Amino acid sequence: MKKFSSILFFLITAILASHQADSQNPGKANSNSMPANGSVLSVSLLGTGTPKPIMERFGPSILVQAGSETLLFDAGRGCLQRLRQLNLNYDKIDALFLTHLHSDHIVGLPDLWLTGWLVSRRTNPLKVFGPAGTGSMTENLQKAFAYDIRIRIEDDKAPAEGCNFLVKEIQQGIIYEKNGVKVIAFEVDHYPIVPAFGYRIEYNGHVVVLSGDTRYSENLIKYAKGADLLIHEVVVTPDTINKADPKYNVVAHHTTPEQAGKIFNEIKPKLAAYSHIANPYDRNEQELLKQTKVNYAGPMVIGQDLMRFTVGDTVSVVEWQNK
Repeated sequence: MKKFSSILFFLITAILASHQADSQNPGKANSNSMPANGSVLSVSLLGTGTPKPIMERFGPSILVQAGSETLLFDAGRGCLQRLRQLNLNYDKIDALFLTHLHSDHIVGLPDLWLTGWLVSRRTNPLKVFGPAGTGSMTENLQKAFAYDIRIRIEDDKAPAEGCNFLVKEIQQGIIYEKNGVKVIAFEVDHYPIVPAFGYRIEYNGHVVVLSGDTRYSENLIKYAKGADLLIHEVVVTPDTINKADPKYNVVAHHTTPEQAGKIFNEIKPKLAAYSHIANPYDRNEQELLKQTKVNYAGPMVIGQDLMRFTVGDTVSVVEWQNK
């Protein structure tokens, strides 16, 4: 009996310790498994980087799974490989949404589209939503790869419809509504890139907002009100910078951590996360936390490739485990 009591005491202590660790680090988990619950709103950061070609951060791309809908936002470098790591085939993507047409946000599209079509045997066109110019871009991609498309259909017997696009050039407002999922596009300030969009995704009473590329934007704050999860871009900056600095434009086109902190403070999401992390001066990314906390003391994380968020009454964070 004494031995049994000792074992019981040990088990209870372990459970309490585990619970205490979870309460000190809310929402953290460690699993690579994809959500199986159809009522869940799940967000995966496929790529959190910029044009800089580094292995730790692939090009900007975010996967949103809401009920039966599987939606992709931007198609930066390596997005197909990241989807492969999540065991998600291209034929499962219901629609692609582009924030703007800077190359780092679309350079992964030819690989996603052509290799994805060939490997998954997709049989239906990909719906693409994006700013003015998206139709021309996809038409010219099809011209550029016309030889490969013809050979894949004739020789590999790839389904012809699967290599097509259905493009809708968008304006601010509701642009997608299906199976309980609503996607709202809103304009952000990435001048001289006009228009550039952020996106608000609503499902099952919960809201995820993706900033796209932007400076401090009042319109973003307006459309992000009530967000459970806000994923925002950021540029890591030195303490001082002037217009003569050759990297000044990089900073001027994006949001500093101090500015992001003000935005987070206005919106007060359950969780704020950084993605599309520009670091032109190769500074320690942990400085982001310190600089953000100047104006914001709420919950936030620095996004990593393949980090996943599950959005419900709380927002949980699942870090990728490289097995």
